[in-house]
Amino acid sequence: MSTSYEDILFEIKNRVATITLNRPDRLNAWTSAMDSSIKRAVIHATQDDDVRVIVVTGSGRGFCAGADMEQLKEIEDSQGGSHPPSYGVSRRDRLSFEGPDVTEHYKGRFGYIQQCPKPIIAALNGPAAGVGLVMALYCDMRFAASNAFITTAFSRRGLIAEHGTSWLLPHLVGLAQSLDLLFSARKVGAEEAYDMGLVNKVFAQESFMDEVMGYARMLADMASPRSIAVIKSQVYAALFQSLNEAIAIGDEEMGKSFTSEDFREGIAHFVEKRAASFTGR
Repeated sequence: MSTSYEDILFEIKNRVATITLNRPDRLNAWTSAMDSSIKRAVIHATQDDDVRVIVVTGSGRGFCAGADMEQLKEIEDSQGGSHPPSYGVSRRDRLSFEGPDVTEHYKGRFGYIQQCPKPIIAALNGPAAGVGLVMALYCDMRFAASNAFITTAFSRRGLIAEHGTSWLLPHLVGLAQSLDLLFSARKVGAEEAYDMGLVNKVFAQESFMDEVMGYARMLADMASPRSIAVIKSQVYAALFQSLNEAIAIGDEEMGKSFTSEDFREGIAHFVEKRAASFTGR
């Protein structure tokens, strides 16, 4: 797979893959090239056994200002306001891993994020709007810098709750909060976003990426990648299951865990009082 990417930077260090939206002069406004590059980078990181965690952030002073207005204008001019093209996940891009298969439920533009067996953290280093915010909502966790803010933006551009936001937001912050964010498209600061459950943590601006990478390295060093892969697929599949179905799948996956190398290592490193050395198998 090609490691050349347009409109993003990609780096692997200390078992953490960092994807950086890289159009700082346009506040990392979203382009079709960026869309394709992020997806390819996530698939690259998924297939690299050296990568345990993926972090997505923005260069410069912001995360993503939303769709590039010039590209939106091209859509209007070329399609007369009709729907933009589909961004479904093709069969060759679908990612197989241990745990329940979630492909059936996450087929849209950003479904590859749920299909990825590795944790994906959105590091909101500054403003996050529109489709940039949508991508962050699909990520497993969101950390925000203290000066960051978010806005859905859609209603102020004559648009709607795109790419499944009408499902994602209520699952994250509840119905009333979601309608507020979608109707008003108002700017929400980092602390308010934390209070409503939209972001997991808020870190000081000056130490933001150090804090994010510290958490990512903790996952990479201390948690079983096999456990994370199965847990991630369990949780995303459970959103479409009954409690009894989730219990049955959990019981089945627990039996498989008992035969894994990571389970044996999990017991051994605890008993021997040493650092873990998980293989993901």
